[in-house]
Amino acid sequence: MRLKHLVLGTALAAFSAFSAAAETWKLAVTDVEGLERLQTEWGPFKAALEQATGESFEFFAVNSRTAAAEALRNKSVDFVITGPAEYIVINKLTDATPLIGLGRPDYHCAIVVRADSGINVPADLKGKKVAFGDIGSTSNMLCPMQLMADYGVDPVKDIDKIHTSRNIAHEALKAGDVAAIGTNANSWMGVRAKETELPYGFFKIIARSGDLPNDMIVVAAHVPAEAAEKVKTGILEHKKAVIAGITAHEENDKYIGMDLVAINDAAYDKVRAMYRNAGYPQFDNFIGE
Repeated sequence: MRLKHLVLGTALAAFSAFSAAAETWKLAVTDVEGLERLQTEWGPFKAALEQATGESFEFFAVNSRTAAAEALRNKSVDFVITGPAEYIVINKLTDATPLIGLGRPDYHCAIVVRADSGINVPADLKGKKVAFGDIGSTSNMLCPMQLMADYGVDPVKDIDKIHTSRNIAHEALKAGDVAAIGTNANSWMGVRAKETELPYGFFKIIARSGDLPNDMIVVAAHVPAEAAEKVKTGILEHKKAVIAGITAHEENDKYIGMDLVAINDAAYDKVRAMYRNAGYPQFDNFIGE
């Protein structure tokens, strides 16, 4: 009888070990809609991730940031690639935590004006129209608004703010339809570099932020700590190959020159401050959704 129990126990242990080894983790990306796009843009990363960690991953498509949070909350997804602004709400709603930082080079924001505008400091923008990018964007909305607050300008009460795409905002600034744009500095310089009829000196930056907190891979609260640590260690030990996977597709060109780093929640307190200054102190819903 004891031998039978021993054999059965050994078989169950072996089965449990096999089940653990055969775990397939679900992976989502908050700003990529549709499974086909996920496979095209992030497929090389998934392959590199599996090679680096020895784990199996399967894409889980989400059509919004809210859907990603709900999937984390109901345990439908295990790891999510997202940005700093999205993380603040995801953490509040689901207790998911940062696992790996996707260190983007030159990731900061700026306030840009026309050089002939007579506007020299953010305080000169009081009462004027300022264009920002996507509602809820870290670098195109929250960061520029924080910059204004840092210089004594209330971004909620002191300016006439509008939200539009980067290219439209740039054209509006050229035409004098807005007094300034608050934008991702590196992305805007890419737009400016394509100008053919205007010199670089047509514009000037009156305020710049420091580098923003990283994009990241977050891990769901339900994922065992040892499993999360194994994934984290594998990524950091094989970062060159993982980075190559991320930057393989042109849609991820913003990550060229990136590094992969260990991070923690405290690094995102400055983003929480940005939410407060923009008039969203609760962190419990995604701005614009």
